[in-house]
Amino acid sequence: MPGPILHVLGARPNFMKAAPVVRALQGRGLEQMVVHTGQHYDERMSDIFFRQLALPKPDVNLGVGSGSHAEQTAAIMVGLEKLMLDREPSLVIVYGDVNSTVGAALVASKLHIPLCHVEAGLRSFDMTMPEEVNRRLTDQLCDLLLVTSPEAVGHLAREGVAADRIHFVGNPMIDTLLGNLDRFDVEATRADLGLGEDYLVVTMHRPANVDDPDKVRLLVEAFTELSRRTEVVLPLHPRGRARFEAAGLKSSPTLHVVEPLGYLEFMALVRGASAVLTDSGGIQEESTVLGVPCLTVRPNTERPITITHGTNRLIEPEDILPAVGAVLGAGRDASERLGKDGLLPSRVPPLWDGRAGERIADVVQEWLAARGVQPRS
Repeated sequence: MPGPILHVLGARPNFMKAAPVVRALQGRGLEQMVVHTGQHYDERMSDIFFRQLALPKPDVNLGVGSGSHAEQTAAIMVGLEKLMLDREPSLVIVYGDVNSTVGAALVASKLHIPLCHVEAGLRSFDMTMPEEVNRRLTDQLCDLLLVTSPEAVGHLAREGVAADRIHFVGNPMIDTLLGNLDRFDVEATRADLGLGEDYLVVTMHRPANVDDPDKVRLLVEAFTELSRRTEVVLPLHPRGRARFEAAGLKSSPTLHVVEPLGYLEFMALVRGASAVLTDSGGIQEESTVLGVPCLTVRPNTERPITITHGTNRLIEPEDILPAVGAVLGAGRDASERLGKDGLLPSRVPPLWDGRAGERIADVVQEWLAARGVQPRS
């Protein structure tokens, strides 16, 4: 008897991408199993997302925790190999570009278990990024490659991936965003954090920005100066917080350094912001759909569609002050950027329509049926 579809999740971006897929496949009667590797493991970065997104409680939590890339990926692989040998899944589905993604891909490939990658084909062409290494390796091992934007199809084709393995399905992270719009309580989040109406949201976590002491000092100086112009709220992961505080970052009445937030609270914060300053991939996508100006502190992005179709712009750390000043001076021009409902931009990328989960379920069900895997009666 064929085994379950095995979803491997490890870090908070995976949860928003997986929720619509798991939900859509539940409606098809296909057996599923959710595995949390524990790559993100504390309550604010993991458990709260399962509750808020109505994801089923993980069937297995490997509890790998933190460590170097090698330590973490090795622990993920050891745990997943035992699990896959025991359960013999009919298909393994991985998401995004974290260590859990590539670890699961390597294990499934070596065990000859079919593999599907949701968010395949994204490329920054920057091999100094661990995420770029992870997504390139994962895509080379996959049987099904599900892409979120048209340029990803071209990237995969140039890398020699057969066209019949590639499916343009849209962005399941946007399914989660659109499905929860009514739950983003901007006023309540402002009140909880003691914010006024005008504020800037900042997130920084990538090694290129937080591992270089000179760059961290430059960022701290920029955040402090920005807080003299407008309120700044900065949710920080524990590792990043230690680095920034060592460089002199301090909370003040206008610089709010806070713990990581739940999905609903964080997206309410972004929705109400004057602008976002980030190095996150997902926030580039979410701010595009919410119509919030986004400045990405990176030399490149694997999501160029957020620049051509959205509100995003790439900047260097030394450009932060003038770039933010220009955005705040321009304001959020609703007539130019927002749709009729006052929320969504008039130029949303193709298939970012809230139905990617269903399209993914269609592809997966058809692929499994062709190999004799049918829904339970």
